[in-house]
Amino acid sequence: MKIRAKIKDAGLKATPQRRLVYEIMQKLQHAPIDEVADEAQAAVPGINVSTVYRIMESFCEAGLLSKINHPNGKTYFDITTSEHHHIINEAGNVTDIEDAELTELIKERLKDKIGEGQIIEKISIQIITSEK
Repeated sequence: MKIRAKIKDAGLKATPQRRLVYEIMQKLQHAPIDEVADEAQAAVPGINVSTVYRIMESFCEAGLLSKINHPNGKTYFDITTSEHHHIINEAGNVTDIEDAELTELIKERLKDKIGEGQIIEKISIQIITSEK
């Protein structure tokens, strides 16, 4: 789906700045705000960090992006919004793992451990790896 249509389908106006930020996220896949802002400023020198941040937050609210807490302490924005998991290596690289069978196995295993009347809305596991 084209960027303009994806943004409009999420209920947002497809401004040039929003299209730029979404295009950057498609390229980066996972990134902290400063990295996205740097890329945006390289493309459009007048765009400021607060504009990029507001766009990213509006994308999260509209379901176009999600957030992950990276082990380095930063919040990363993620282009993949479906239920998935992450493997994060020592260098900080994030790899998506989309495995519906694993997700269902975890839900099944945990269904008796959550509070009564509660349902599991979403599972997102981060696996952090290092060299032996």
